[in-house]
Amino acid sequence: MIRIVTRPEGSAFRDTALRLAAAAAALLAAAVMMAALGYNPLEVFAKILQGSLASAYRFRETVNKAIPLTTLSLGIAVAFRMKFWNIGAEGQFYLGAFGASLAAFAFPGMPPFFLLPLMFLAGFLMGGLWALMPAFLRSRFEASETLVTLMLNYVAIKWISYLQYGPWKDPQANGFPKIANFSANAVIPKVFGIHAGWLVALAAAALLYVVLKKTKLGYEIDVLGESATTARYAGMSVTRVTLTAVLLSGGLCGIAGMMQASAIEHSLSDQLSGGLGFTAVITTWLARLSPPVIVAVSFLFSMLIQGGSFLQSAMKIPASVASILQGIIIFFVLGSEFFVRYRFVRVRPGEAKK
Repeated sequence: MIRIVTRPEGSAFRDTALRLAAAAAALLAAAVMMAALGYNPLEVFAKILQGSLASAYRFRETVNKAIPLTTLSLGIAVAFRMKFWNIGAEGQFYLGAFGASLAAFAFPGMPPFFLLPLMFLAGFLMGGLWALMPAFLRSRFEASETLVTLMLNYVAIKWISYLQYGPWKDPQANGFPKIANFSANAVIPKVFGIHAGWLVALAAAALLYVVLKKTKLGYEIDVLGESATTARYAGMSVTRVTLTAVLLSGGLCGIAGMMQASAIEHSLSDQLSGGLGFTAVITTWLARLSPPVIVAVSFLFSMLIQGGSFLQSAMKIPASVASILQGIIIFFVLGSEFFVRYRFVRVRPGEAKK
């Protein structure tokens, strides 16, 4: 008989080696799949690198995708560390963009050094408040935050669609369902040719690392993630820690929406995220909730997204193939977590009865 048992806690070197082996196996499996579909695997991988890094424009587009993905992943990581399964980053992203748009349209003549911070604040608050609803329901009624945050995604998107097709529809768009563009003072400026959101994302990763590793709040979040009973026994207010962490989680996702609306779209739209809120759940888990690793993993995934788009034009490969590549990598890397934590042991028939 074969039994699954918990693996004793091993060295960081062993765990890292297992994950690297999983990544190598993922690339090998992806190469086999490409060959089976009639494509040269080496050419496909080369085109992905070429499409994401080979020119200043392509690198800029890769970074533009990495900025919201990184910020969303940081927000999700805060909630995941205390076992609050926030699957609502997509909705918090849209509500953050909505809050920033409210500020932009309410104060079109305000100087940018006042308006942009106001938009960041509005995006943070709207995203955070949207996340607080499932947190309150869990604390008060023990409702599943996974289901509530997931359902609130669609409520948020439909709310933006209502604005786009209704009250906020631009009368100068000749009947096209579009919200008016922001004024120039509501657009995030560029630094080295890329909008300054990359500085915000890196600063958020650094600050979040300090908060989680060096502050009382970070310690409380980790203790609560291990056991609510232990947190209460230690004198912590579970409700206070939960609401604070969830506000921070949703607020970071809201900031991601603000930056996407301001710097990329210059407006609000129900197609703003392109599903990045759901992709961020994957990158957060792959990075094991570590802010520095989240930055690296989000950039690598952005390379896949941007490189996959290039594959369509360069090799006439359907966009779904790039999604398959992402899926293979996710399957192998997440699968490696099983072997990090567990192992198979052979049990003799006589021992199995004990």
